[in-house]
Amino acid sequence: MSLIRVDSGAGRLSFGTIAMACTIGRGGVCAAGDKREGDGCTPLGVWPLRGVLLRPGKVDPMEIRLPWRWVRAGDGWSDDPADPAYNRPVRLPRGFSAESLIRTDDAYDVIVILGHNDRPPVPGQGSAIFFHLSEGRPTAGCVAVERADMLRLLPLLAPGDAMAIV
Repeated sequence: MSLIRVDSGAGRLSFGTIAMACTIGRGGVCAAGDKREGDGCTPLGVWPLRGVLLRPGKVDPMEIRLPWRWVRAGDGWSDDPADPAYNRPVRLPRGFSAESLIRTDDAYDVIVILGHNDRPPVPGQGSAIFFHLSEGRPTAGCVAVERADMLRLLPLLAPGDAMAIV
């Protein structure tokens, strides 16, 4: 297992000898047990890399070793604590609140799904904590890097790797 290390105080992400700037949530960081839906905090801890979602026509899958799939129209991620599928991928439209994985910006051209609050999900303790492309501003709780940095890092990641947010 290799670790992507996120130094939240310095705004730096490192993987082996590679280092780059990163952004975190607008609410800073918080203990995983204190994470709440919508608080904008990035949860501290070590989170397994579950897989990758790619937007067709925006990114070449290169030689990605992590499990991956294309994002399709209607793909979403439940962020509603009342939803039985909370913090899981869902199809839109849906009778509960869910975030669309097709965005008007490029942030979700690459999504690395982090294993935060997912085994099992605890309603209200945070959903859709991803590693994605930078939006040029703090995230809603995710970790983000510039496109060139993500594309350099992505082929190096393997099943069993994790992200340590400190």
